[in-house]
Amino acid sequence: MEYISTRGGTKAVDFEGALFSGYAPDGGLFMPQQIPSLDRDTLRRWSSLSYPELVKELCSLFIPAELVPRNALSDLIDRAFSRFRHKDVVHLSRLKDGLNVLELWYGVTYAFKDLSLSCTGQFLQYFLEKKQKHVNILVGTSGDTGSSAIESVRGQKNMDIFVLLTKGFCTQIQELQMTTVIEDNVHVFAAHGNSDEIDEPIKELFADVDFAGKYNLMSLNSVNWSRIMVQIAHYFYAYFQCASSLDTTPLPVVEIVVPTGGGGNITAGCIAQKMGLPIQLVTVVNSNDIIHRTVQHGDFSLAKSVKATLASAMDIQEPYNVERILWLLSGSDSRLIKTLMEQFNISKRLKLPEDLHRKLSETLGSCSASDEDIVGAMRRCWEENQYLLCPHSAVAAHYHYSQPHSFLVSLSSVPRCCLAPASAAKFQDALLRAGLVPQIPPEITALTAMETRSMPLERGQDWAQVLRGRIEAVAQQW
Repeated sequence: MEYISTRGGTKAVDFEGALFSGYAPDGGLFMPQQIPSLDRDTLRRWSSLSYPELVKELCSLFIPAELVPRNALSDLIDRAFSRFRHKDVVHLSRLKDGLNVLELWYGVTYAFKDLSLSCTGQFLQYFLEKKQKHVNILVGTSGDTGSSAIESVRGQKNMDIFVLLTKGFCTQIQELQMTTVIEDNVHVFAAHGNSDEIDEPIKELFADVDFAGKYNLMSLNSVNWSRIMVQIAHYFYAYFQCASSLDTTPLPVVEIVVPTGGGGNITAGCIAQKMGLPIQLVTVVNSNDIIHRTVQHGDFSLAKSVKATLASAMDIQEPYNVERILWLLSGSDSRLIKTLMEQFNISKRLKLPEDLHRKLSETLGSCSASDEDIVGAMRRCWEENQYLLCPHSAVAAHYHYSQPHSFLVSLSSVPRCCLAPASAAKFQDALLRAGLVPQIPPEITALTAMETRSMPLERGQDWAQVLRGRIEAVAQQW
């Protein structure tokens, strides 16, 4: 299994090469050269597996045993999930009105990113120990990515992590989960800008090939293939939990509704679908609706500005993983993707070719939710089920409540599963706005009394230069 850039200008790398990369050197994103295809018997056999077992099976398709022996891979994944609060790691709640919610937030930071990042952290440590190597990890975050990434590598001697958080865009709890980690290898920057603005200095450092090579820079944002790979398991688990029977021909369809920010999770869904899993996918966004406009109208163009919403982790204007989805749907046409993405990078506007837009709209349904829609879904879910949704999960619930049938399959018998990316406990302000009472776990309450540490990045500063300086200073200690 080799990995190639979506833009075709980089030689193929193995899993280790993709794991330790951010963007590919040509500006593209790494994808498997071939997507494995699963037959009906494999799906039947997998249908009884636990979530961790599914992760192991899927990872073994993308990580050759010569690189990581199967027993070692199994141990790494077991270690990754050892700190999760639910015995099954993830859990499906079946609520009224056909609302199935797959709770992906039982990790340390109460967010779904703990699932993929805990595994990625283990994979990194495996290779770094083997090669006695050190890396510097760069992460930009407007929500949960930063804290999950920090937890996956905190205290590790082979890694330093540099996190840029969007000051004022994260919730207080999300920010505290980052700034209260006082470890020598954790470096947090509080940037006075939005998620797209903090991506710029990170991209600039990766684009400086000499600097990136000298300091072994890598990314743990969902540009990293390893995160996408682990997230494919969400879809198989959701399918097996919700499908009525695997004894029918053709296999039953399950619709999966995916709250979407940078697009990593929905990319994993597209890959699961391409592997042969009979799912229909719906990508749901907040008022930052570029993905919705792309699906509906082929209009991949920036709005005038990022809007701050209750679903803050989805306040993203440039969902970079769309490039991976377009590459998949174009039949791996790297030349086309390179042309399209270079055009977008220059003008920040792109009209998809008609054929590509048709394939996209056949693959994905989409929906956009306002803050009022989010609050309404949170209230309704509580009134009907006494169940608290986070605002991101509520975007998916809004789709469920407003769309009684699948966007492609008009039969009401098609089960639907909404992915829940975070615990409601992290979003007290949104709960209060919905007139609901937050239920706060003691470990989250304790954050407010803890010491914090971060470095401010003010508007007008050269953020890339500040970051360079800090990385160079840390490197001198090695």
